[in-house]
Amino acid sequence: MQIYVVQSGDSLVEIARRFNVSPAKIITDNGLENQNVLVVGQALIIQFPETVHTVKQGETLTSIAAQYSTTVLTLLQNNPHLMTAPVLFEGEQLTISYKGEKLGQTSVNGYAYTSIEQNVLLRAIPFLTKLTIFGYGFTETGELIGVDDQAMINLAYEYKVAPIMLLSAITEDGTFDIMRAGRMFHDVALQNVVIDNIIATMKEKGYLGLDIDFEYVVASDADAFVSFIENATKRLNAEGFTVNVDLAPKLSAGHPGLLYEAHNYERIGQIADTVLLMTYEWGYSHGPPMAVAPIDQVKRVVTYAVTVIPVEKIYMGIPNYGYVWRLPFEQGITAGTSIGNQFAVELAAIHNAEIKYDETAQSPFFFYTALDGSRNEVWFEDVRSIKEKWDVITQNNLLGGGYWNIMRPFAQNWALVNSLYDILKIVT
Repeated sequence: MQIYVVQSGDSLVEIARRFNVSPAKIITDNGLENQNVLVVGQALIIQFPETVHTVKQGETLTSIAAQYSTTVLTLLQNNPHLMTAPVLFEGEQLTISYKGEKLGQTSVNGYAYTSIEQNVLLRAIPFLTKLTIFGYGFTETGELIGVDDQAMINLAYEYKVAPIMLLSAITEDGTFDIMRAGRMFHDVALQNVVIDNIIATMKEKGYLGLDIDFEYVVASDADAFVSFIENATKRLNAEGFTVNVDLAPKLSAGHPGLLYEAHNYERIGQIADTVLLMTYEWGYSHGPPMAVAPIDQVKRVVTYAVTVIPVEKIYMGIPNYGYVWRLPFEQGITAGTSIGNQFAVELAAIHNAEIKYDETAQSPFFFYTALDGSRNEVWFEDVRSIKEKWDVITQNNLLGGGYWNIMRPFAQNWALVNSLYDILKIVT
């Protein structure tokens, strides 16, 4: 695998010829919508097939997998276009394996809403260990407020992915009420009703674990929040379920601020089966333009986390999105708009913008002038910035990466993960 940054005058055909790979392979691996338009500064992942099979009449994925002593799932990971175009045609070339050794195994957790487009979900799910479905809330009396999730759960099992239920402070009208959550943290009888209903629903629908996602918990609720996690984990573990807790990106035990103070890394890390470090949103809609997950800040969070949480319990958060801000940015007046990473490149192409790369943040960005004359600034993720994040995961021996979220396509990300790791799957 190699990362190539597009230079002025480059064309897809020339790049393919330079690396002795097919243009079609570069298009698929990078999710290129318009193969005739490349952007100066755009990063491309180049993969080098080792064994290629030419499909013969009557062959199936099952028969081809058997011929090479591999699995259908591996064929889908190496040829992700098959997920949305599963009918083989005579003469089609499939990658059986790639050159180069993988770094080892990793776990990949992807978060998604039930509104995810089917094609986007299909392109992501072969590369997941867990699919965390957002999300469940609860009423004042402890009844669950659910979602239409059965189809996603069934699909997860089809691709050996563990379906995970997410619990948050979601109300009946879809908003968040952290005060309701606070009352539940302090009321053991109420939380036991909630946990009873979680266990019943998990058994009914086939969930394998619970993700506890409560943000902006007030500091006075910190101990009660930890006690709830302990109660939930003990009861769910007894039923064979796992518990993951999402944690704000703290730099120290005493990190100040509403987002951080109730998330006690050491105590929660001792109790929960796994945790997710939400290492993103430094750049956010209501803040000034900057990288969503600057690598220097991400490393600071991880450096602290590994001192108080076992590394084998830690998922490091990875953002699958960027923002575009209208300039000049005015705090409280202007706000950024969230966009997909592939769309960011398309936006640069539309406006003939050159993509730059910030070496400190390890993140791509660019400026463009819209048709209305406004100046705009865009920060997003590409294969370079994602590799930096996975390098942190590998260097610290963390359990894996957790994507918030997989709602938007990001082909080169999945190609990168597949090239670097054997992705853990559940045994069914």
